[in-house]
Amino acid sequence: MKIDYYSFGRITIDGKDYSSDVIIYPDRVDSSWWRKEGHRLDIEDLKDILESKSEVLIVGTGAYGTMVVPGETEEFLKRKGIKLIALMTKDATETFNKLSGSGKVIAALHLTC
Repeated sequence: MKIDYYSFGRITIDGKDYSSDVIIYPDRVDSSWWRKEGHRLDIEDLKDILESKSEVLIVGTGAYGTMVVPGETEEFLKRKGIKLIALMTKDATETFNKLSGSGKVIAALHLTC
């Protein structure tokens, strides 16, 4: 998977456009992702991600970094052996493209705010 383009509220992945928050798995895109609390990434928001057995989770916190990753979520991921990289979404998309070749990288991207 490759991110072709990102701007506030829009992303193009492998030539397909999306206008809602997404999770990019090595083999598919989940465009129905939403969190328990819109601008906070809680542990319960990670269920499908955890089942995927990824080694790296790249979180796009929004165009302005509005989405928060609480300390307890960071610690939970660390205990599960998952490296967390949380960046504003523009930077997260670039990082995903650099690291995605390994196949064990997932990106959870908030496209607005």
